[in-house]
Amino acid sequence: MKSKLLVIGHRGAKGHFAENTIESIKKAMDLGVDGIEIDVHRCATGQLVVLHDFTLDRMTDATGEVSKQTLKELKRAVVKGYCQIPTLSEVLAFVDNKFLLNIELKGQDTAKEAARLITFFVDKKGWEYKNIIVSSFQRNLLEEVYKINDKIPLGVITETNIEEAIATAELVKAESIHLNYTMLTEEIVEELKENYKVIAFTVNNLNPIKRIKSYGVDGMITDFPDRI
Repeated sequence: MKSKLLVIGHRGAKGHFAENTIESIKKAMDLGVDGIEIDVHRCATGQLVVLHDFTLDRMTDATGEVSKQTLKELKRAVVKGYCQIPTLSEVLAFVDNKFLLNIELKGQDTAKEAARLITFFVDKKGWEYKNIIVSSFQRNLLEEVYKINDKIPLGVITETNIEEAIATAELVKAESIHLNYTMLTEEIVEELKENYKVIAFTVNNLNPIKRIKSYGVDGMITDFPDRI
């Protein structure tokens, strides 16, 4: 039987609401996604905050590096005029194991706290490991999560080198490989699916959506979940 395609909202529903906010996540959920992808950085006071960029400049009314701001300072920043930067803990509580949550580790020093929070939410708050993916471009972060808690499902992200991604996936026993959709052919997907789930990103336009679907990928990350 053909497996169901997972529709994963990119940074929530980035095409509809300010990315990586609770409002954007809620919109994705309302659109019927199977999962949500978010990005995390570690702030100066140690908490993981949900933001894609290493700086505040593009998405907020504030400026400066995320890692050098306290959580209190980050909470004062306004995202696109009306939203607030959430913490990973707040997102985990909001999603509440109802959907797959793909947590991409962006900044350094994110692995230990991500593993701690995920373990806590599984042990104490009713989450299941099957509804979590921790992904990253950075091998060292995935290795650290794997060493702390090898039950946490991992995904290796690449935009350039499939062989290197496979080597990392083997090292950390990853469940999935996440590739820029422009890298994919039917043959590549078929080969990767022998050992891994294949997640394509970021697929937004109708012709690429149709083509990538036809390859039999396991999931698609998109700004517009309603198009898939």
